[in-house]
Amino acid sequence: MANLFDFARQQQATWSVTDLTRYIREMFEVDFRLQDVEVEGEISNFTRARSGHLYFTLKDGNAQLKGVMWRSAAQRLLFDPSNGDQVVARGKVSVYDAGGAYQLYADKLQPAGRGNLAVAFEQLKERLNEEGLFNPDFKQPIPALPKKIGIVTSADAAALRDILNVLRRRYPLVEVLIAPTLVQGDTAPAQIVAALQQLDQRADIDTILLSRGGGSLEDLWAFNDEAVARAIFSARTPIISGVGHEVDFTIADFVADLRAPTPSAAAELAVPNIADLALGVRGLQNALNSIMRDRLGQLRQHVENMTRMLGNLTPEKQLRHNEQRLDELTRRLENMMQQTLREKSNRLLLASASLRAFSPQATLDRGYAIVRDADGKVVKSAETIKKDQQLTVRVADGEFRVRSDK
Repeated sequence: MANLFDFARQQQATWSVTDLTRYIREMFEVDFRLQDVEVEGEISNFTRARSGHLYFTLKDGNAQLKGVMWRSAAQRLLFDPSNGDQVVARGKVSVYDAGGAYQLYADKLQPAGRGNLAVAFEQLKERLNEEGLFNPDFKQPIPALPKKIGIVTSADAAALRDILNVLRRRYPLVEVLIAPTLVQGDTAPAQIVAALQQLDQRADIDTILLSRGGGSLEDLWAFNDEAVARAIFSARTPIISGVGHEVDFTIADFVADLRAPTPSAAAELAVPNIADLALGVRGLQNALNSIMRDRLGQLRQHVENMTRMLGNLTPEKQLRHNEQRLDELTRRLENMMQQTLREKSNRLLLASASLRAFSPQATLDRGYAIVRDADGKVVKSAETIKKDQQLTVRVADGEFRVRSDK
């Protein structure tokens, strides 16, 4: 392959397009000033290819510069570039042979005038908020009387000592389980996620404290990691975040069930004050004593009333009362029986009179007669009588025989 010096020695007037383009590219590459440049401009024609590479144009009021960022560098971006963004790109300038154009091969890209981390923070915050990770409806209540608390922080951090001191002072009954992790650096987010998941899988952890001391935005950046945010949101155990100082806010603060301004404040929010509980217990004890005194007074009065009532309910008094009641019921029963007998007698007399009025004898007394044939059957129709038939006629005072002349 011909190099720059080979082309410099060539004297012929005609070059191939390939050779001339390669010569120009090598001129760019030997100029050290073009191998590490920072260019500020507005992004336009931005494209993210399926391969993960980024293609864009940087422009200002007078010129344009094509740019490309390979996927390996694009994966390290902390913000999402878009058309119209004013950015500062850093990389090298070279020639794209196939297109015959020079372009910037960027390995770093950050917003102009604003910190790269600040923009990344705002973009992630907006995206997670739109997904609902900050929604108050998903936040869990913090247990009022936890039995065991898990702590995710650095094992040698001053924040851990502050937390333990607060827990020991406010509520020494609580047990503590520490899941140590890095809280700063590139590997910190993965360790924080693993520590959170380890504690969340335990059934005996009531609350998890996620904390570290103060620092710069870069120092606290592990708590702005998207994986950490999603691990907090998916946890079944309530989480209190206490990261940095009161003025510091992280993505973890927005996702956590409760945000504390400092690690010590997180410990105070996680447990009650045992002195306040003791004061409350004394108040309840006094109230209970008062209620018991009132109740005992009511019961004493009730016993006195019952004693008086029992004096009126002795067996002797009850027996006399029952004897009087028996005499009264006996008299009422006798009266009822006599009244019943009189009614039955009257009804019997009336029934006897009715029977006498409608008896066969009464009918005969009124002049009627009963005719019977030789078999003793009553003759009810003259047509049944035969000539010379023997008949018996009964009248009021006796009977006699006759013979039919029919």
